[in-house]
Amino acid sequence: MLYVLRRVLAAVFVMWAAFTVTFIILYLVPGDPALLIVGGDGGVQATPEELAAVRAEYGFDQPVIVQYFQALGGVLTGNLGMSYQMRQPVTELIGAQFGSTFALAMFALVVAVVAGLVIGGAAVYTKSRILSQLLDSLPPIGASLPTFWVGLVLMQVFCFQLGWFPSAGDRGFDSLVLPGITMAIPGAASIAQVFAKSLRASSRDDYVTVATAKGASRMRVFIGHAARNALLPTITVAGMIVAGLFAYSAITESIFSRAGLGMALDNAVQAKDIPMVSGIVLVIAAVFVVTNLIVDLVYPIIDPRLRRPGASKAVRLQRGLVEA
Repeated sequence: MLYVLRRVLAAVFVMWAAFTVTFIILYLVPGDPALLIVGGDGGVQATPEELAAVRAEYGFDQPVIVQYFQALGGVLTGNLGMSYQMRQPVTELIGAQFGSTFALAMFALVVAVVAGLVIGGAAVYTKSRILSQLLDSLPPIGASLPTFWVGLVLMQVFCFQLGWFPSAGDRGFDSLVLPGITMAIPGAASIAQVFAKSLRASSRDDYVTVATAKGASRMRVFIGHAARNALLPTITVAGMIVAGLFAYSAITESIFSRAGLGMALDNAVQAKDIPMVSGIVLVIAAVFVVTNLIVDLVYPIIDPRLRRPGASKAVRLQRGLVEA
């Protein structure tokens, strides 16, 4: 019960911190949102009286601390406010864009997990030293490649030269492939590195030696013992990647002209649309919180030792989380 309470309080803190930091950063960004609300993107000249009326309507004339608590109060009651730029409720705008980004992020996650496990597992399982070194070199390369560069290269080759996939828009599964691979490469690199390292550590444990001595095949020992325990820290990394996919979708969606939360966030930041930015950041923070909760629930299924009421800190360290 105490563990659940701590997780809930941590989730609440993460959501509050995400909202507060976003509000402060946007408040410090130069620019007057009242100008956008009055003039829009057409460059309409607003009179001082019109600007004053807008500032009074939206509370821009109030001290920043008052604006903060008004915005926070709206969030606590489920009201994320009106978008300054689109003049629509933020909840409706986010709801319209969430599905596209969610599909892209989940596709990228599947690609990242499968590619990371295959590369990391093959690097440890193979008996060829050259092949093992080659596979071990792939994750650092993948992690160092700029996302925008990868996206442009994939677009040039597979869209413009080969014509296999569409270069822009959301036209079903075909439109997911290239942006999904673009987003998946950094995550796959992280998963491969962690999984390979954990596999090598698990392969040296006593239970692997015992299983081998009892006559178990190399494949059975590798999958049933070493790989199963190596998945614990790997799942932690995969959980962290999920929120990152939503956060980094802005670059990929911009490259492939794909509507979603990422592109909406990019546009809202440029327009200093505080309610829209805060709403999207809260959604990303909520994804992070929910994902970590799911990861916590999956751990005991993989490692039965975590089901014990007095699970030791050493066991929790093995899963990749250090709890105070």
